[in-house]
Amino acid sequence: METIKQQAKQLLVEFRGDAYIFGIGVIDCLGAEVAKLGKRVSVVMDGLGKERSLPIIQTIEDSFSKAGLTIAGDYIRGARPNAPREDVFTIARKIEEQAPDVVLSFGGGSTTDAVKAALAFNCLGDAFPDIDDYFGVGEVTQMLSTTGRKKLPHFAAMTVASSAAHLTKYSNITELRSGQKLLMIDEALVPDRAVFDYTYSITQPPALTVDGALDGISHALEVLMGIPEPLYEKVEPVCLTAIELIVSQIKKVVDNPEDRNARESIGLGTDLGGYAIMIGGTNGAHLNSFSLTDILSHGRACALMNPYYVVFFSSTIGHRLKKVASIYKKAGYIDGDIALLEGRDLGLALAGGMIKLSKDIGFPITLKEVPGYKEAHKKRCLEAAKDPKLESKLKNMPVPMTSADVDQYMAPILEAAEEGDMSRIKNRD
Repeated sequence: METIKQQAKQLLVEFRGDAYIFGIGVIDCLGAEVAKLGKRVSVVMDGLGKERSLPIIQTIEDSFSKAGLTIAGDYIRGARPNAPREDVFTIARKIEEQAPDVVLSFGGGSTTDAVKAALAFNCLGDAFPDIDDYFGVGEVTQMLSTTGRKKLPHFAAMTVASSAAHLTKYSNITELRSGQKLLMIDEALVPDRAVFDYTYSITQPPALTVDGALDGISHALEVLMGIPEPLYEKVEPVCLTAIELIVSQIKKVVDNPEDRNARESIGLGTDLGGYAIMIGGTNGAHLNSFSLTDILSHGRACALMNPYYVVFFSSTIGHRLKKVASIYKKAGYIDGDIALLEGRDLGLALAGGMIKLSKDIGFPITLKEVPGYKEAHKKRCLEAAKDPKLESKLKNMPVPMTSADVDQYMAPILEAAEEGDMSRIKNRD
């Protein structure tokens, strides 16, 4: 395991260089690293008002004092789960009131995503007041170019091994009334610098730990499946290393949350998932997860849906899936000789291994066993898949699909996931 950890660390240095500090016990660098971006700091953080936030506040203030930094005003409350757009507006308004040189987000993926969007809106909101215009690919960059403006710098301190929002160009924002999540994809949203002390993940609830770990697998798996062939050689070591680190260690973290070695592995794996989605993009399971926010966390939704997409994609990318299947077999989740399997049979074997892992850590494996699931959720998934602002997910699929194909091919995948019946899935040549 130490060898694969070292490989992961080398890949992350290749990815972000000295703009990212990661590992066990690295939080002491916070003030000095933030000072590279500015001196007057707005702090947006999770858990304000809770006892667990007090040591974090002390760490921030001690580190800032040593680095000669000034906190621009009151600590700003982070976002609720799934980063509701209302929280984005609140954070943007408070940042404007404080007029900082730099913004520090200290928390999980939802707060990090909300700060990304809030900084864009803070900079551009007077010229582009409708936040719906920010969703899609490259819209923020275009707005910045049109106005000639520059966003405030963003330093992201991550506390949850999950989405790797501290490293990526993605901001997932939710419309609470409809329960639909929408996505900004833009290089302009990548935090300027970041730190992740993996020891902070020890304090996270068990459910959040496993949700995040499976989200990391989903990032790596979906990119590996959908990446165009010219980029495959670059992305393969990133994705396979991420998947192996998480699959081999997740049960250890569930059984012993204080296991720092396993925590480091999960942190490295989810960070590599972030690297993966900066090279390629996610696809089917992520797309569906955006329509299930009212009943499932993001990580659970992706983990539930991905085995069904693996079967759908298997006739096209068997050579890629075989390498993933070998990881699950090594971890004890697949029996038999996968070397003899091809096509749909291989997809079914890998899907079975993924489902076995989900059962092992207490995840749901069908939609109908999820409390609150209704037929309306399937309808919402299908409608969202036809939304032009989420079209990138369809384009990232290894099996070509357009909005016109959604009812013919995606609907059976969702029906299979409802019942756990893989026979419903229609493979497309």
